[in-house]
Amino acid sequence: MVKHRHNGVEWWVLPGGPQKDDELPWQGVLRELKEECNVDGVVVRPTAWASAVDGVQSYSFLVDIGDQNPSLGLDPEVAEGKQVPVLVDVQWLRLADIPERDRAFLWAAGLLSVDEFLLEVENWGDDPSYPSHA
Repeated sequence: MVKHRHNGVEWWVLPGGPQKDDELPWQGVLRELKEECNVDGVVVRPTAWASAVDGVQSYSFLVDIGDQNPSLGLDPEVAEGKQVPVLVDVQWLRLADIPERDRAFLWAAGLLSVDEFLLEVENWGDDPSYPSHA
C-alpha cells in the first residue's frame, strides 16, 4: 500500500494512477508500480474494471513482484508541479492495520477476487464495524 497526503489528509491506497495515452492498462499498472514502489512486476490477471460517470476508466490487476522489497518512490506528476496527492510512505499492511475508510477502496479494486483477501474477510465475523459518529 502507498500512503498519500493532500491538503493535510492522509490515506492508504494501492499503487496506481492515470494511464498514459500510448499505453495499455496493464502497462500503466506496471509503470505506476515501478514509479511509486520501486519494484518491477508481472501481471497475473485483472481483478476489476470500472467506468465513472465522467468516462474515466480504472483497472486493477493482481501483480507478482517476487521477493522484491518495495520502497517509497515518487510521483512524476508532483515533480511536474501538479497539485496532486504526495506519496509519503509505502508498506505491506494487513487489512486490520488499514483504516476502515481506506479498506472501502480495496473492494472497488476487486480484491475480493484474490483468494487470500477473500479468506481474511470471510473470517471477520458478523459484528458491524461501521465507525460511529458519537
